[in-house]
Amino acid sequence: MISVCLVDDQNLVRQGVRSLLDLAEDIRVVAECADGAQAVQDIPRVKPDVVLLDLRMPNMSGLEVLQALAARNELPPTIILTTFDDDQLVLQGLKAGARGYLLKDVSLEQLVEAVRTVAAGGSLVAPMVTQRLLAGVGRMQNQFTSLEQPDPLTERETEILRLLSGGYSNKEIANSLKVAEGTVKNHVSNILSKLGVRDRTRAVLKALELGIV
Repeated sequence: MISVCLVDDQNLVRQGVRSLLDLAEDIRVVAECADGAQAVQDIPRVKPDVVLLDLRMPNMSGLEVLQALAARNELPPTIILTTFDDDQLVLQGLKAGARGYLLKDVSLEQLVEAVRTVAAGGSLVAPMVTQRLLAGVGRMQNQFTSLEQPDPLTERETEILRLLSGGYSNKEIANSLKVAEGTVKNHVSNILSKLGVRDRTRAVLKALELGIV
């Protein structure tokens, strides 16, 4: 059973998302937070498998929630759920640690699949990297703590990075390449080290920025 925490200041939105997720047999909403401050307090206590997080909330924004939890190493896999088509804010959220984002008019199938993907260790980077987001990567000031020219990736590492950009989990990549899951984990660790980033989503964003994938 995948446990989910909903963070949104609008009751109607939370009720609607909960109603959709209740239709999935393997997903259970275990907590709801009406603002960012409550989320920062409740999420470490509840320890959900996945967080669905609104970006724009009064008092404490979703971006601030991401930053606060990441700073304490208490950020679960998080999907930004927003009605706002704000590329720069979404990019900031991804760099703060979110695994991807969905608009609030997402279908039931897309929502459920996104929760399952992120819970399994994947990301939602590839489906949401539009041309405008790619342009946004180039416009934003580089906030990565890596070398100007990272160590070159091997052919296998580049192949795995491309699969990461497709949102595949380590297990799915291992099955695709017919190798052990532990081997994939080692390659992913090497990729993160060479790119100077700390998670898979940042690795994909960095690779896009450098033109590797």
